[in-house]
Amino acid sequence: MRVAIIGGTGHIGSFLTPRLVDAGHAVVCISRGLKEPYQKHPAWRSIERVEMDRTAEEAAGRFGENVAKLDADAVVDLTCYQLESAQQLVAAMRGRKGHLLHCGTIWVHGPSVEVPTTEAEPRTAFGDYGERKAAIEAYLLREARESALPVTILHPGHLVGPGWVPVNPAGNFNPEVFSMLLQGREVNLPNIGMETLHHVHADDVAQCFQRAVERRSLAIGESFHVVSPAAVTLRGYAERTGALFGRPAQLRFLSWEEWRQGATKKDAAVTWDHIAHSPNCSIAKARTMLGYEPRYSSLEAVRESVGWLIEQGVVHAEA
Repeated sequence: MRVAIIGGTGHIGSFLTPRLVDAGHAVVCISRGLKEPYQKHPAWRSIERVEMDRTAEEAAGRFGENVAKLDADAVVDLTCYQLESAQQLVAAMRGRKGHLLHCGTIWVHGPSVEVPTTEAEPRTAFGDYGERKAAIEAYLLREARESALPVTILHPGHLVGPGWVPVNPAGNFNPEVFSMLLQGREVNLPNIGMETLHHVHADDVAQCFQRAVERRSLAIGESFHVVSPAAVTLRGYAERTGALFGRPAQLRFLSWEEWRQGATKKDAAVTWDHIAHSPNCSIAKARTMLGYEPRYSSLEAVRESVGWLIEQGVVHAEA
């Protein structure tokens, strides 16, 4: 099968491209050509590379048609963040054979009512990012119903993998929190630390995209959560992270207002976004229909990433 990946050298694409090549597929990697993939693999020598600046090409009205001209059996879109981007790509692909697979986000859900949250729950997205992605999902599924567009949407959780900083136990991306835990220093957490995060290793997301490509008949017209088997609480995440490196977590719990005053404006905004959502999503549908089976728990994925951050000198196990 010929598969085009938009964003093929990014977080997910770096794992998806080698997976598809190893499975015998021909892969076209679409990127701006500005960076190398996060993971080295012999498969990168056998792919077709296409350099394309999505923003510039969309502004010229050419992006969708340029992708459609690649005549792929499946197009995996990992970089669509605007409804207009989805509309341009769909307009070009309509009537063609290509299966469109869109990367969404669990942020299409707002605050949970029943947990784990299933894909059938009404969308109550809030915040700019979640609202935009929910609008894209609604549009694509409407196209699937009304014009038989062969589309599938996968909603990843908080991406984890070697090469970048994962969301930490305080709900933001400040790597110093990991250093503090590994050194046995006190870490402040908001409220009582019982809000949740739901991570997923980028390779597990890649696994699910591969399965959706290969199970097209089951995947078309559907949305799927792609997360680890279980969400983690901030408190549990902090305690287990310290324990993984032999340091009992020293935690202090503060009211939101107290905690916010001790954080940077950026960290506070990111933490609030995470704890206001407190995601806890079900993967039962992806397991049943696609055969998705994540290799990593949230904590296993984070441990791999923290190990990489230590190697890079970003996180320090010793003071």
